[in-house]
Order: sequence, then C-alpha cells, then structure tokens
Amino acid sequence: MPRKGAAVVERRVKVESEVGLHARPAALFVQAASASGADVTVAKGEGDAVNAKSILSVLGLDVRHGDDVVIRVEGPDADALLDQLVGIVNAEAAGA
Repeated sequence: MPRKGAAVVERRVKVESEVGLHARPAALFVQAASASGADVTVAKGEGDAVNAKSILSVLGLDVRHGDDVVIRVEGPDADALLDQLVGIVNAEAAGA
C-alpha cells in the first residue's frame, strides 16, 4: 500500500550494459537504493520483485545484457531516484 503523499513510479528497462547487473553495477545499484528513504524493488521480466536494497537478492536475479527489468520506487524524490537507478543499470562496464 502506498504511503500517504509518497510518489510511486515504475519503469521497464532493457539492460544495455554488457555485464548486466552483476558485481560492481549491482553494488552501485544497491548502494543508491539503500541511500534513499524510498522503498525500491526490482524484478527480472515478469518475475517476482525483490528488495533492491539487498545485494544478495539483486545478484540472485541473474540480470544479463538484453534482459528486461522492472524497477519500482515509492517515496520522496521517486522520479530522480528511478532515473539514477536506470542510469546504473545501463552504465558501461568501463564507466561504472
């Protein structure tokens, strides 16, 4: 159930990064999600969503290049956080 006054945004993203959401990109993703006061989940394709603040849950999705993920953010500054998380998912390995 959404919190009163909290924005809820969701976006389906095709993973462009050659390394997918593994190792360093996953750690950066979890770090960004954890630094926020928002509730953040991520799901691979049509699969079950997991807590994006848990490195083990994010790594367990086994997200690879070309996969679709659904990122959902509920909380303050949800749009900005969602944009940041999409950027991490699609960052090039060399730049990440």
